[in-house]
This record gives sequence, structure tokens and C-alpha cells, in this order.
Amino acid sequence: MTLPNMYLALVHHPIRNKNGEKVTTSVTNLDIHDIARTCRTFGVKQYFIVTPLEAQQELVLRILGHWETDKASAYNPDRQDALGIVSLRNSIEDAVEQVRQIEGLEPELIVTGANFKQSNGDEAQLIERLVSTNRPGLILFGTGWGLHDEVLQKAHYFLSPILGNSHDNYNHLSVRSAVAIYLSKIMQ
Repeated sequence: MTLPNMYLALVHHPIRNKNGEKVTTSVTNLDIHDIARTCRTFGVKQYFIVTPLEAQQELVLRILGHWETDKASAYNPDRQDALGIVSLRNSIEDAVEQVRQIEGLEPELIVTGANFKQSNGDEAQLIERLVSTNRPGLILFGTGWGLHDEVLQKAHYFLSPILGNSHDNYNHLSVRSAVAIYLSKIMQ
């Protein structure tokens, strides 16, 4: 079976804080690099970093620009290759519009969360759905305490949370780890 075209967005707004309030979280250098490398490894077409904050956008552009310089590019060409699929967006809607322009179709919005109680099914069912509808997928990963409810209300597909074997039900992976696990399951 041919896998559908998959896109991924790391969302920094709108996000919930620990009190459930809508906030904007900070971009981290590790998320930019590590998630780009994971996306590139599993064939994600584009990795969007979503933040409306100008200072955070400048940080992302500075990091991406560093790896385009001759010296950095020569030192680690694989990192530059992976970062080539990173795209900065002001909003989720901007990312959706970019996918629509590339694919000519509205993407299926796929969400995840460590605390999800609802689910449409597993990763194999998601792929079957995307293949049968011939739509691209856009997986939204939240930062902070997860995607805000306004994002979840627009979602088409809810992936089950990743559950480990912790005796006390500990369930708090870094977003970088969660991206790698989900993409490993989805894009195989």
C-alpha cells in the first residue's frame, strides 16, 4: 500500500497551560532539529513550526539560517538536509493552507495527546482512512499541556495516546519522543 502524503506541525499556539488557559509556548532549539530529523527519516513532506510570536519566529529563522551557512553545512550536511523540510507558520490555518496549495486537497487534521480519552482508532486505521479518501494528513503535536480545545474541535482524527508499562501510569513523553514513536507506527 502506498502511504499518503503526510505533514506535521509542532504547535506553540493555541496551547493549554496547566490551568487549561490558552497560551503560547516557547520554541526550543532541540525540537527544531530533532523533529526535523525524525520527519525526514520517515518521509514527512513538510514540518511546520507554528508560532505567532515575532521573537520566536526570529529565533527559528536564525537557527535555520545557521545551518545554511557554508561552514555549518560542510560540518553536518545531514542536518541541513533535514532542516530543509522545516517551514515556519503563524497559525495552524496557515499550515493547512500551505498543504492545500501543495496537494490541491484539504488535509485531514490529526491530533494526539497524552491525556486523550477519545480516539478514532490506531495508526493502521488512520492510514486506511487517508488512503481511502485520498487526502493528505496533517498531524498536530502540542507543546505545553497540549493542544487547546479550539484546535481539538477542528480535528478529524484523534490518535490514541502512547501508553507505556509504568506501574504508576506515568505518561509524559517529550514531544520529540512522541513524534518519533507515532511516525514509526504510522509511516512504516
